[in-house]
Amino acid sequence: MNHGHPADFRALMAGFPTGVTIVTTTGTGGDPWGMTLTSLCSVSMEPPVLLVCMRRGSPTLDAALARRSFAVNLLHRRARSTAELFASGAPDRFDRVAWHAPAGTGGPHLLEAAHTVADCAVTTDQVVGDHVVIMGRVTRVTRLAEEQHPLLYGLRRFATWPDTDDQLSYDFIS
Repeated sequence: MNHGHPADFRALMAGFPTGVTIVTTTGTGGDPWGMTLTSLCSVSMEPPVLLVCMRRGSPTLDAALARRSFAVNLLHRRARSTAELFASGAPDRFDRVAWHAPAGTGGPHLLEAAHTVADCAVTTDQVVGDHVVIMGRVTRVTRLAEEQHPLLYGLRRFATWPDTDDQLSYDFIS
């Protein structure tokens, strides 16, 4: 069986556009951590559960597992620079964005970059290859902006939802 090369797998996933998120949490000392990712999936409506995948060795992953909570910040179309900043690993990233972490949240909420934030409690984590799959029960959803156009990523570039009047609406979960 041919398992393909890493380049083949990257090309496969580049052809699957998806939304862009920044997962945030706080360390045991209260320091904020966060990273950009596109691996977000809804798992269940009852109870509400999200699945995220984070790279092994990531300080954000380590903090989320230690704290057993995280926040998923869904980015809007004007947040490309924030997505790039949090993908860069810059140590001062939280000094360069507006955020707050009220009591009871899973992690910092990115006030100017996210349109919606889901706070989650870690229920399950599993190492899979070079990543860790984490399932989080959604404890709270906070709407931060009226912006309806999510930031998207695919074909190795950022994009936004097109403006159109003839949108079809589907309400489903796989």
